[in-house]
Amino acid sequence: MKIINHVLYSGTAVPVVLIHAFPVDHRMWLTCARHLTQQAEEAGLESFSVYAPDMPGAGLSPVPSLQDSGARDADGAYYQALDLLAESYVDILSALGHQKAIWVGLSMGGYVTAAIQRLHPECVAGLAFCDTNVVADTPDSKVNRMRVAQLCEQEDSVREVMSFAQPTEHDSTIKRSSEFVAMFSAWIKDQNPAGIAWRERMAAGRPDQSEILPEVTAPVAVISGELDPSSPPERMASLVQGLTATERMFTTIANCGHFSAVEHPDTVARALVELVQRVQES
Repeated sequence: MKIINHVLYSGTAVPVVLIHAFPVDHRMWLTCARHLTQQAEEAGLESFSVYAPDMPGAGLSPVPSLQDSGARDADGAYYQALDLLAESYVDILSALGHQKAIWVGLSMGGYVTAAIQRLHPECVAGLAFCDTNVVADTPDSKVNRMRVAQLCEQEDSVREVMSFAQPTEHDSTIKRSSEFVAMFSAWIKDQNPAGIAWRERMAAGRPDQSEILPEVTAPVAVISGELDPSSPPERMASLVQGLTATERMFTTIANCGHFSAVEHPDTVARALVELVQRVQES
């Protein structure tokens, strides 16, 4: 799979790779990455590169071909695609001359982070799971993903996922702001409908990855918005409890929903700086 990588900052220590959420692209990390590097410098940490690739079919990355997506389930879900995607991220790391990285994934990006740990633990210096999970979709969730994928393809439109930009009364004050709605709406409108569909098919076919948790030995940061409807703190606490062989830090962010790195980029950056520091001191 071809993935377009964005080098946000350059440095010499173990790099940080930021893996974005659905249905947007690497731009969701830009403000957080700026806070991350600034706070790391203030903390006296060794400089490090920050990479933010566009997931296949997102931003500037092309939509993978059927051949590149691997085998399909009867319902059209790509059950090999997550592993192929994780391999592509590791290939990027190697091409950049690194053996290890701190992998940071938010929501769908967390699925990729978990897959990298499962397939290539030797490439993991640290992990951050932000507003995500390591289990497979429920049957109902899988059906809904396939419905969204089919509509995006049939209509050649991102209309079906514009709801991600629309707040509810239960969302954070940040997500309910007109600035957030305008920014997130613009990001979604920039996406390729076929790329949206591909990511849904990939996520629908992903395996349960719970078995990775007790095997993680690198430092881990777990981050959750207290208002997150899909990955609330009480659900992510079970992920933390599964990390029995490593040092882990659990950060819950007040007045924050699912897209924590966009809603509270400075707070997420602070948690990531602590993770980077632990990696650099190990």
